[in-house]
Amino acid sequence: MKILYHPKCLEYRWYGHPESPERLEICADRLKEAGYSFLEPVPCGKDDLLLAHSPDLIRAVKENTFQDYDTPNIPYMYDYAILSAGSAREAAVIALNGEHALSLMRPPGHHAKFNRVAGFCYFNNIAIATKKALDTAEKVAILDIDVHHGDGTQSIFKGDYRVLYISLHQSPLYPGTGTSSEDNCLNFPLPPLTGNEQYISVLEGALELIAQFKPSILGVSLGLDTLSEDHLAFISLTPPIFSIIGKMIEELGIKTFTIFEGGYSKDNGVAMVNYVKGLESPA
Repeated sequence: MKILYHPKCLEYRWYGHPESPERLEICADRLKEAGYSFLEPVPCGKDDLLLAHSPDLIRAVKENTFQDYDTPNIPYMYDYAILSAGSAREAAVIALNGEHALSLMRPPGHHAKFNRVAGFCYFNNIAIATKKALDTAEKVAILDIDVHHGDGTQSIFKGDYRVLYISLHQSPLYPGTGTSSEDNCLNFPLPPLTGNEQYISVLEGALELIAQFKPSILGVSLGLDTLSEDHLAFISLTPPIFSIIGKMIEELGIKTFTIFEGGYSKDNGVAMVNYVKGLESPA
C-alpha cells in the first residue's frame, strides 16, 4: 500500500467549518502509529484539471471568485486543491502499475462538477484521476462510499461507458441526488440509521457489479462520514466494519486507488487504519 500525504494540506481552515485539518490529521497520526510511511505528492497541472473541469472553473478557483455557500473562499485554495488533485492522480498511476494506493489529502472532491465548486469540493479529485487513468486503462470502476452522493463525479461520467460509477449513500441527504440509477451510474440510496449488517449486504451486491464490469483498476471515494459518531449524517457504521469493507474490496482482485473524501468524527483515525489493513489483507 502506497500512501500519499503532504502536511501542507493541514495549513488551511475556515473556523467553524466541519472540513477541518483535524479530521485528516487524526488519520495521518493513526497511520504513523501503525507503522505506515508516506510519499509526498506533487500538484497537478492545468492540463490534468482540464480533463474534468472547464477553464472558467479553474480560473475562478485560482482567482478565488467562485460562489458557493458550503465551499469557502480561502486564500491560496487553488494551491491546496491542485496538490490534492495531484495526489489523486498519482494514486491512480500507482494502481495502474500494480499496487494499491491511498491519497490522504484535503480538500475532498466528489461534489465538484465540470463548471462548479460545491459541498466543500473545489476540483473533483477522483474524476481527474480516473480521466488520467483512461489514457491507458480500457475501463475504470469508481466505488463511492461517502455518506453523501457524489453528484459531481456522476455528472462528469454519466454516459461514458468506459466508467462504471457506483454509490452507496444516505438518502434523503445533501445533495439530494442519487435516488435512482442513471445509465452507467448505479446508485444505492440507504435510509438513515442503516447499520453494519445492512450496509455490508448492499455493498456485497455493488461489488458483484464491479466484478462483472471487469475494470482495469478501481477507484474508491472513501468517506468516513458513514460512522455512527459523525455529526453530518445518520448512517450507523462502527470503526471495525471498515476492516471488512477493505477486505471485501481486496477480494475483487483489482488494483485499487482510494481517495479520502468526507468524514468528520473522532473515529476517523481508527476507521482509516482498519480500512487500510483490510485492503492489505490476503484475498
